[in-house]
Amino acid sequence: MTRVAAVDLGTNSTRLLVADVEDGRVEELDRETVITRLGEGVDRRRRLLPEPIARVRNCLTDFRRRAEELGAERTLLVATSAVRDAENGEAFLGEIEWSYGFDTELLSGEEEAAMTLRGVSVGRELEPGTLLLDVGGGSTELTLPDFRVSLDVGSVRLTERFLGSDPPTDDELAACRAAVRSALDEHAAGLEVRHAIGVAGTITTIAALELGGYDRDRVHGYRIAREAAERRLERLAALPLEERRELPGLEPARAPVIVAGVAIVAEVLRFFGLDELEVSEQDILTGAALAAAELPEREEGDAPPGAYTCC
Repeated sequence: MTRVAAVDLGTNSTRLLVADVEDGRVEELDRETVITRLGEGVDRRRRLLPEPIARVRNCLTDFRRRAEELGAERTLLVATSAVRDAENGEAFLGEIEWSYGFDTELLSGEEEAAMTLRGVSVGRELEPGTLLLDVGGGSTELTLPDFRVSLDVGSVRLTERFLGSDPPTDDELAACRAAVRSALDEHAAGLEVRHAIGVAGTITTIAALELGGYDRDRVHGYRIAREAAERRLERLAALPLEERRELPGLEPARAPVIVAGVAIVAEVLRFFGLDELEVSEQDILTGAALAAAELPEREEGDAPPGAYTCC
Protein backbone atom coordinates (compact mmCIF):
# COMPACT_ATOMS: atom_id res chain seq x y z
CA MET A 1 0.00 0.00 0.00
CA THR A 2 1.25 3.49 -0.88
CA ARG A 3 -0.09 6.71 0.62
CA VAL A 4 -0.16 9.43 -2.03
CA ALA A 5 -1.29 12.99 -2.55
CA ALA A 6 -2.65 14.03 -5.94
CA VAL A 7 -3.19 17.66 -6.93
CA ASP A 8 -5.28 18.79 -9.90
CA LEU A 9 -4.16 22.28 -10.94
CA GLY A 10 -7.10 23.34 -13.05
CA THR A 11 -8.20 26.52 -14.77
CA ASN A 12 -10.86 27.32 -12.18
CA SER A 13 -9.98 25.23 -9.14
CA THR A 14 -7.05 23.56 -7.40
CA ARG A 15 -7.90 20.24 -5.76
CA LEU A 16 -6.19 17.80 -3.42
CA LEU A 17 -6.76 14.10 -2.87
CA VAL A 18 -4.85 12.13 -0.24
CA ALA A 19 -5.43 8.40 -0.56
CA ASP A 20 -4.05 4.94 0.03
CA VAL A 21 -3.46 3.06 -3.23
CA GLU A 22 -3.11 -0.72 -3.42
CA ASP A 23 -3.71 -3.14 -6.29
CA GLY A 24 -5.61 -0.59 -8.36
CA ARG A 25 -7.86 0.43 -5.47
CA VAL A 26 -8.00 4.00 -4.16
CA GLU A 27 -9.12 4.56 -0.56
CA GLU A 28 -9.71 8.28 -0.04
CA LEU A 29 -8.52 9.89 3.19
CA ASP A 30 -9.04 13.56 2.40
CA ARG A 31 -10.28 15.63 -0.54
CA GLU A 32 -10.19 19.44 -0.73
CA THR A 33 -11.14 22.01 -3.37
CA VAL A 34 -10.21 25.70 -3.56
CA ILE A 35 -11.43 28.01 -6.33
CA THR A 36 -8.17 29.68 -7.41
CA ARG A 37 -9.08 30.84 -10.96
CA LEU A 38 -5.56 30.26 -12.29
CA GLY A 39 -6.90 30.69 -15.82
CA GLU A 40 -8.14 34.23 -15.21
CA GLY A 41 -7.08 36.29 -18.24
CA VAL A 42 -5.17 33.46 -19.94
CA ASP A 43 -7.54 33.28 -22.90
CA ARG A 44 -6.79 36.93 -23.75
CA ARG A 45 -3.20 37.42 -22.56
CA ARG A 46 -1.80 33.89 -22.95
CA ARG A 47 0.01 34.24 -19.62
CA LEU A 48 -0.59 33.24 -16.02
CA LEU A 49 -1.13 36.50 -14.16
CA PRO A 50 0.40 37.49 -10.78
CA GLU A 51 -2.81 37.49 -8.69
CA PRO A 52 -3.99 34.01 -9.79
CA ILE A 53 -0.47 32.68 -9.30
CA ALA A 54 -0.45 34.06 -5.75
CA ARG A 55 -3.80 32.37 -5.03
CA VAL A 56 -2.44 29.04 -6.25
CA ARG A 57 0.77 29.39 -4.24
CA ASN A 58 -1.19 30.01 -1.05
CA CYS A 59 -3.38 27.01 -1.80
CA LEU A 60 -0.43 24.72 -2.53
CA THR A 61 1.24 25.74 0.73
CA ASP A 62 -1.85 24.51 2.59
CA PHE A 63 -2.06 21.36 0.46
CA ARG A 64 1.58 20.49 1.10
CA ARG A 65 1.06 20.89 4.83
CA ARG A 66 -2.03 18.67 4.71
CA ALA A 67 -0.28 15.99 2.67
CA GLU A 68 2.59 15.93 5.16
CA GLU A 69 0.20 15.74 8.12
CA LEU A 70 -1.42 12.65 6.61
CA GLY A 71 1.92 11.04 5.78
CA ALA A 72 1.77 11.05 1.98
CA GLU A 73 4.85 9.34 0.57
CA ARG A 74 4.54 10.67 -2.99
CA THR A 75 2.80 13.71 -4.44
CA LEU A 76 1.89 14.26 -8.06
CA LEU A 77 0.49 17.56 -9.37
CA VAL A 78 -1.14 17.46 -12.81
CA ALA A 79 -1.75 20.68 -14.74
CA THR A 80 -4.29 21.16 -17.50
CA SER A 81 -5.72 23.81 -19.81
CA ALA A 82 -4.63 27.11 -18.23
CA VAL A 83 -1.02 25.98 -17.86
CA ARG A 84 -1.03 24.44 -21.35
CA ASP A 85 -2.19 27.72 -22.88
CA ALA A 86 0.09 30.09 -20.95
CA GLU A 87 3.50 31.11 -22.25
CA ASN A 88 4.88 30.99 -18.70
CA GLY A 89 3.03 27.81 -17.74
CA GLU A 90 5.96 25.40 -17.87
CA ALA A 91 8.16 27.81 -15.92
CA PHE A 92 5.49 27.97 -13.23
CA LEU A 93 5.40 24.18 -13.02
CA GLY A 94 9.18 24.19 -12.58
CA GLU A 95 8.80 26.57 -9.67
CA ILE A 96 6.16 24.32 -8.11
CA GLU A 97 8.53 21.33 -8.26
CA TRP A 98 11.36 23.23 -6.60
CA SER A 99 9.33 25.22 -4.09
CA TYR A 100 6.87 22.54 -2.89
CA GLY A 101 8.63 19.26 -3.64
CA PHE A 102 5.80 17.99 -5.87
CA ASP A 103 6.35 15.90 -8.95
CA THR A 104 4.49 17.68 -11.76
CA GLU A 105 3.07 16.67 -15.12
CA LEU A 106 1.66 18.97 -17.79
CA LEU A 107 -1.09 16.99 -19.49
CA SER A 108 -2.16 17.38 -23.09
CA GLY A 109 -5.90 17.36 -23.69
CA GLU A 110 -5.79 13.70 -24.67
CA GLU A 111 -3.66 12.79 -21.65
CA GLU A 112 -6.09 14.66 -19.41
CA ALA A 113 -8.97 12.67 -20.86
CA ALA A 114 -7.09 9.39 -20.44
CA MET A 115 -6.24 10.09 -16.79
CA THR A 116 -9.85 11.03 -16.08
CA LEU A 117 -11.06 7.83 -17.74
CA ARG A 118 -8.65 5.85 -15.59
CA GLY A 119 -10.07 7.48 -12.47
CA VAL A 120 -13.72 7.01 -13.43
CA SER A 121 -13.07 3.35 -14.26
CA VAL A 122 -11.76 2.40 -10.81
CA GLY A 123 -14.03 -0.33 -9.47
CA ARG A 124 -16.38 -0.37 -12.48
CA GLU A 125 -16.54 -1.42 -16.11
CA LEU A 126 -18.00 1.16 -18.48
CA GLU A 127 -20.77 0.10 -20.83
CA PRO A 128 -20.10 0.24 -24.59
CA GLY A 129 -20.93 3.64 -26.06
CA THR A 130 -20.37 5.47 -22.76
CA LEU A 131 -19.16 9.05 -23.17
CA LEU A 132 -17.05 10.60 -20.42
CA LEU A 133 -17.66 14.35 -20.16
CA ASP A 134 -15.20 16.51 -18.23
CA VAL A 135 -16.16 20.20 -18.14
CA GLY A 136 -13.23 22.29 -17.00
CA GLY A 137 -12.51 25.98 -16.75
CA GLY A 138 -10.50 26.23 -19.95
CA SER A 139 -11.44 23.13 -21.90
CA THR A 140 -13.94 20.30 -22.11
CA GLU A 141 -12.80 16.72 -22.69
CA LEU A 142 -14.93 14.10 -24.45
CA THR A 143 -13.76 10.50 -24.09
CA LEU A 144 -14.94 7.18 -25.50
CA PRO A 145 -12.91 3.95 -25.36
CA ASP A 146 -11.58 4.57 -28.88
CA PHE A 147 -11.89 8.38 -29.07
CA ARG A 148 -10.56 11.36 -27.14
CA VAL A 149 -10.80 15.06 -27.88
CA SER A 150 -10.22 18.26 -25.94
CA LEU A 151 -12.45 21.19 -26.91
CA ASP A 152 -11.38 24.79 -26.23
CA VAL A 153 -14.66 25.54 -24.46
CA GLY A 154 -14.63 25.77 -20.67
CA SER A 155 -16.56 27.64 -18.03
CA VAL A 156 -13.93 30.34 -17.44
CA ARG A 157 -13.01 30.74 -21.12
CA LEU A 158 -16.63 31.08 -22.28
CA THR A 159 -17.55 33.43 -19.44
CA GLU A 160 -14.69 35.77 -20.35
CA ARG A 161 -15.51 35.61 -24.06
CA PHE A 162 -19.30 35.90 -24.06
CA LEU A 163 -20.99 36.55 -20.71
CA GLY A 164 -20.06 40.14 -19.91
CA SER A 165 -23.39 41.30 -18.45
CA ASP A 166 -24.77 40.58 -15.00
CA PRO A 167 -26.97 38.67 -15.45
CA PRO A 168 -26.04 37.61 -18.99
CA THR A 169 -28.32 38.80 -21.78
CA ASP A 170 -30.23 36.39 -24.00
CA ASP A 171 -27.91 37.26 -26.90
CA GLU A 172 -24.80 36.59 -24.79
CA LEU A 173 -26.11 33.23 -23.66
CA ALA A 174 -27.07 32.33 -27.23
CA ALA A 175 -23.55 33.18 -28.42
CA CYS A 176 -22.05 31.08 -25.63
CA ARG A 177 -24.17 28.07 -26.56
CA ALA A 178 -23.43 28.56 -30.25
CA ALA A 179 -19.68 28.38 -29.53
CA VAL A 180 -20.17 25.02 -27.79
CA ARG A 181 -22.29 23.70 -30.69
CA SER A 182 -19.65 24.82 -33.19
CA ALA A 183 -16.89 22.99 -31.29
CA LEU A 184 -19.01 19.83 -31.09
CA ASP A 185 -19.91 20.01 -34.80
CA GLU A 186 -16.24 20.33 -35.67
CA HIS A 187 -14.78 17.66 -33.42
CA ALA A 188 -17.51 15.21 -32.36
CA ALA A 189 -19.86 14.80 -35.33
CA GLY A 190 -20.78 11.20 -36.04
CA LEU A 191 -19.89 9.78 -32.64
CA GLU A 192 -22.25 7.07 -31.43
CA VAL A 193 -23.05 7.71 -27.77
CA ARG A 194 -25.53 5.70 -25.69
CA HIS A 195 -24.74 6.83 -22.17
CA ALA A 196 -22.76 9.62 -20.53
CA ILE A 197 -20.85 10.06 -17.28
CA GLY A 198 -19.89 13.56 -16.17
CA VAL A 199 -17.12 14.65 -13.81
CA ALA A 200 -15.70 17.81 -12.24
CA GLY A 201 -17.11 20.85 -10.46
CA THR A 202 -19.68 22.13 -12.94
CA ILE A 203 -21.43 18.77 -13.13
CA THR A 204 -21.30 17.98 -9.42
CA THR A 205 -22.64 21.50 -8.78
CA ILE A 206 -25.67 20.88 -11.03
CA ALA A 207 -26.39 17.74 -9.01
CA ALA A 208 -25.97 19.62 -5.73
CA LEU A 209 -28.35 22.35 -6.91
CA GLU A 210 -30.94 19.75 -7.87
CA LEU A 211 -30.52 18.05 -4.49
CA GLY A 212 -30.72 21.31 -2.54
CA GLY A 213 -27.18 21.03 -1.16
CA TYR A 214 -23.91 19.16 -1.61
CA ASP A 215 -23.64 15.64 -0.20
CA ARG A 216 -20.87 13.64 -1.86
CA ASP A 217 -22.58 10.28 -1.31
CA ARG A 218 -25.81 11.53 -2.90
CA VAL A 219 -24.08 13.39 -5.73
CA HIS A 220 -22.01 10.36 -6.80
CA GLY A 221 -24.21 8.36 -9.14
CA TYR A 222 -26.90 11.04 -9.37
CA ARG A 223 -28.51 11.34 -12.81
CA ILE A 224 -29.09 14.78 -14.30
CA ALA A 225 -31.94 14.81 -16.81
CA ARG A 226 -31.51 16.93 -19.92
CA GLU A 227 -34.69 18.85 -19.02
CA ALA A 228 -33.23 19.54 -15.56
CA ALA A 229 -30.01 20.90 -17.09
CA GLU A 230 -31.97 23.22 -19.38
CA ARG A 231 -34.21 24.36 -16.54
CA ARG A 232 -31.23 24.94 -14.26
CA LEU A 233 -29.44 26.93 -16.99
CA GLU A 234 -32.48 29.17 -17.49
CA ARG A 235 -32.76 29.85 -13.76
CA LEU A 236 -29.07 30.51 -13.20
CA ALA A 237 -28.81 32.82 -16.22
CA ALA A 238 -31.73 34.90 -14.92
CA LEU A 239 -30.07 35.63 -11.57
CA PRO A 240 -27.52 38.38 -10.86
CA LEU A 241 -24.18 37.11 -9.58
CA GLU A 242 -24.82 38.05 -5.96
CA GLU A 243 -28.05 36.04 -5.93
CA ARG A 244 -26.33 33.05 -7.55
CA ARG A 245 -23.75 33.13 -4.77
CA GLU A 246 -26.52 32.49 -2.21
CA LEU A 247 -27.93 29.33 -3.80
CA PRO A 248 -27.72 26.16 -1.66
CA GLY A 249 -25.35 23.71 -3.34
CA LEU A 250 -23.44 26.34 -5.33
CA GLU A 251 -20.02 27.26 -3.98
CA PRO A 252 -19.98 31.09 -4.01
CA ALA A 253 -16.59 31.25 -5.74
CA ARG A 254 -17.94 29.10 -8.60
CA ALA A 255 -20.96 31.36 -9.16
CA PRO A 256 -19.25 33.68 -11.71
CA VAL A 257 -18.64 30.83 -14.20
CA ILE A 258 -21.46 28.37 -13.50
CA VAL A 259 -23.77 29.67 -16.24
CA ALA A 260 -21.23 28.92 -18.98
CA GLY A 261 -20.47 25.55 -17.41
CA VAL A 262 -24.11 24.48 -17.37
CA ALA A 263 -24.48 25.72 -20.96
CA ILE A 264 -21.75 23.29 -22.00
CA VAL A 265 -23.51 20.39 -20.27
CA ALA A 266 -26.87 21.27 -21.83
CA GLU A 267 -25.37 21.52 -25.31
CA VAL A 268 -23.52 18.20 -25.01
CA LEU A 269 -26.70 16.41 -23.95
CA ARG A 270 -28.62 18.02 -26.80
CA PHE A 271 -25.90 17.29 -29.38
CA PHE A 272 -25.81 13.57 -28.61
CA GLY A 273 -29.57 13.25 -28.02
CA LEU A 274 -29.05 11.99 -24.45
CA ASP A 275 -31.86 12.03 -21.91
CA GLU A 276 -29.57 12.14 -18.88
CA LEU A 277 -26.05 12.23 -17.51
CA GLU A 278 -24.65 10.18 -14.62
CA VAL A 279 -22.46 12.09 -12.15
CA SER A 280 -19.17 10.60 -10.95
CA GLU A 281 -17.08 11.87 -8.04
CA GLN A 282 -14.24 9.66 -9.28
CA ASP A 283 -12.33 11.75 -11.79
CA ILE A 284 -8.87 12.94 -12.82
CA LEU A 285 -7.79 13.15 -9.16
CA THR A 286 -8.46 9.43 -8.76
CA GLY A 287 -6.43 8.74 -11.90
CA ALA A 288 -3.65 11.01 -10.65
CA ALA A 289 -3.56 9.13 -7.35
CA LEU A 290 -2.95 5.89 -9.25
CA ALA A 291 -0.21 7.59 -11.27
CA ALA A 292 1.35 9.01 -8.09
CA ALA A 293 1.64 5.53 -6.63
CA GLU A 294 3.68 4.51 -9.68
CA LEU A 295 6.25 7.29 -9.22
CA PRO A 296 9.76 6.36 -8.08
CA GLU A 297 10.59 7.48 -4.58
CA ARG A 298 12.27 10.89 -4.40
CA GLU A 299 15.75 11.02 -2.99
CA GLU A 300 16.42 13.44 -0.15
CA GLY A 301 17.39 16.86 -1.52
CA ASP A 302 15.75 16.41 -4.92
CA ALA A 303 13.67 19.55 -4.50
CA PRO A 304 15.25 22.30 -2.43
CA PRO A 305 12.60 24.90 -1.59
CA GLY A 306 12.60 28.32 -3.19
CA ALA A 307 15.18 27.53 -5.89
CA TYR A 308 13.81 30.14 -8.29
CA THR A 309 10.66 32.00 -9.25
CA CYS A 310 9.14 32.17 -12.67
CA CYS A 311 6.72 35.10 -12.57
